[in-house]
Amino acid sequence: MSTEEPNESAHQITERLIAWSNGDAAALDDVIDAVYQELRRMAGRYLRKERLDHTLQTTALVHEAYMRLIDQTQVSWQNRAQFFGVAAQMMRRILVDHARTRRRDKRGGAAETLSLDEFVNLSQGRASDLVALDDALNSLARIDQRKSRVVELRFFGGLNVEEAAQVLDVSPQTVLRDWKLAKAWLYQEIKAGVQDDA
Repeated sequence: MSTEEPNESAHQITERLIAWSNGDAAALDDVIDAVYQELRRMAGRYLRKERLDHTLQTTALVHEAYMRLIDQTQVSWQNRAQFFGVAAQMMRRILVDHARTRRRDKRGGAAETLSLDEFVNLSQGRASDLVALDDALNSLARIDQRKSRVVELRFFGGLNVEEAAQVLDVSPQTVLRDWKLAKAWLYQEIKAGVQDDA
């Protein structure tokens, strides 16, 4: 995701988000118009890491995320980065729900065992078992919510270190440290889950 837009554009998006929070329904349309292509890029980046026969398309993922975003009446929008953080969370939920449905439809088909690097390596890996990753992230969230959010923002949202730091209101060094520790923790959790299933 690129936040290297002119400050005025980011500022305008922030203003429209605040207006939406204050009840201006038309402001949401302005926000979506301004960020739609970035949402498509986020969805496309993630779906490129999915299996080739994945049935969820980029446009469908963006539209489903949009439908969930417009239902967010309790969010007090602060800025563009927060919006993309929430959008990343929505996309994660949609993808995991889709994977759970597919897995349930297969009635317990054999799950492929993947290393953590295959889950969280943004440049090379494919997350073919989102359910296992989601379960591990939920376990991590019970222990350390921020580390779970770092993985969610970087993996599902495609945010870089600086963008994740802005969403979480922490330093980039903290995000890097959390990212490293979360990957190690998730590796152990996924490995333990695979051994329990064996």
